[in-house]
Amino acid sequence: MSELEGTALVTGGTGALGEAVVRDLLDAGAKVTATWILESERQRIEESLGGEDGLELAQADLLSEEGARAAVEAAGAELGALVSLVGGYGGSGRLHEAPPEEFERMMALNLTTALNVSRATLPVMVERGAGAIVCVGTKAALEPFSGAAGYAVSKAAVLALVRSIAVEYRDDGVRANAVLPSVIDTPANRESMPDADHETWVPPAQIARVIRFLCSADSAPISGAEIPVYGGA
Repeated sequence: MSELEGTALVTGGTGALGEAVVRDLLDAGAKVTATWILESERQRIEESLGGEDGLELAQADLLSEEGARAAVEAAGAELGALVSLVGGYGGSGRLHEAPPEEFERMMALNLTTALNVSRATLPVMVERGAGAIVCVGTKAALEPFSGAAGYAVSKAAVLALVRSIAVEYRDDGVRANAVLPSVIDTPANRESMPDADHETWVPPAQIARVIRFLCSADSAPISGAEIPVYGGA
């Protein structure tokens, strides 16, 4: 089992991928703090994982610096890994056709949340002299498709953030990496794309195992990497 030192903070821990990541980390023996916003999210994750030892839930809006600090405070001084999963998708036409508000929403959901929680996390990890940060990019950040420029650009910015953290904090013992999914095999995605080839999609549990590896001491030499996790998609 991959060794994970300290507590893992999983933002967006109530989503389909988030739940899989939280479950995998708990199965590996880690202590996990998972963030939520809506009461329905908290209820769902408690019904699914509430009986697991080592799990703490924290309400936090990562669009604000205050919310990000609250999440990190909930994880405590032993915070050893950050898994930044908060984000969203939007696509409503080519760049000149999409409303400016959509571009701004993508930058906020995908970049601002990762930026805020990373900034709040880094002082704790620097103080500890160790830590691992894992963010979620997308295949579209490297290979954009028409109609979702805001999504592709915001996720490309997340990759630039990861590379910057890897460079700036390598001497502090802090690593940063990203995983790049395409379409994740979730009930919501199957419902929205019923005619797609679901066999090419990657289940959340498989991506979760990669994320756990990147959080663990087993991946100590790896920092600044962008790991494809999109299977045949």
